[in-house]
Amino acid sequence: MTIRIAVIGAGLMGADHAKIVAEELPGATLQLVCDMDEQRARRVADAHGAVDIAIDPRGTIARRDVDAVIVASPDFTHAPLSIACIAAGKRVLCEKPLSQSSADCFAVMEAEQKAGAKFVQLGFMRRYDRSYQEMKRALDDGHLGRALMMHNFHRNVETPAADFTGAMAITNSAPHEFDVVRYVLGTEYAAISAFQPRRSDARVAPVVMVLETVDGQLVNIEINNNAAYGYDVRAELIGERGAVATNNVAYTRVDSALAQSTGYDADWRTRYYDAYRRQNRDFLRFVLTGEFPATASDCWDGYCAAIVAEAGVTALKEGRRVPVQMIAKPEFYA
Repeated sequence: MTIRIAVIGAGLMGADHAKIVAEELPGATLQLVCDMDEQRARRVADAHGAVDIAIDPRGTIARRDVDAVIVASPDFTHAPLSIACIAAGKRVLCEKPLSQSSADCFAVMEAEQKAGAKFVQLGFMRRYDRSYQEMKRALDDGHLGRALMMHNFHRNVETPAADFTGAMAITNSAPHEFDVVRYVLGTEYAAISAFQPRRSDARVAPVVMVLETVDGQLVNIEINNNAAYGYDVRAELIGERGAVATNNVAYTRVDSALAQSTGYDADWRTRYYDAYRRQNRDFLRFVLTGEFPATASDCWDGYCAAIVAEAGVTALKEGRRVPVQMIAKPEFYA
């Protein structure tokens, strides 16, 4: 059986998803690329051999020749389009965030629970990255003893827009860390504090967060969207009997002129391409079998990321420690 997949959104992420569907997913067909910019949809469709294009996302979801959907359109569309997929009975791989609003995430959870089955796989692809999986395995296997602390930093060359703010670093960049820390430690957050140093220019300064887990661990997260030198994401987990750290991926080293150097990626696309590929393969299996992938993030995980981000924005704005107050986890997501 061939699964006909529509990709909604033909920007960087949509184009990458289209490439993976077309080239890396045996048993799947890139049926359609949808974007409100018809020319952009056509470029991505032609590049990856899509059967058709469209400009109407809701019409795309309703089409009979579409079996499953990947949503890679702007953040504010994620929750409503996920709800539309649930209503149509079609499984959807939705890029993060499910929403920057915890209330919108709750609405998607309600729709999914009413439908009686999981339909939404959320694109927190770091769970599929080998470095985080090995870190989690080292903890779960008992090699590190009890987890005490986790250090994380996420650095980009520069902000995607001139009006990017510290609050946006928390709601747009940090959710990857919020989720993968929960995945590795297997816990929830109890409180968050947030701080920002002062730069000498008008660019947004790094945001540093300290989170406390309900199990008494400390987690620090640095989001530096103007690091200048390259894309650099790493983490270190400290246990009572040892530590494990992720490494920057560099396939070559240059030795020249009495110096040694390695390079950095310009953005996340190369660094996490294999994680995206693994994630999308799991999504295809989810569509085929109806069994939600054990590694993947669901709507509950999207809600958790949104609620801690909301608390983080308050902590940064008001300069105080803010409790993370979540609803009780529904049995549906247990």
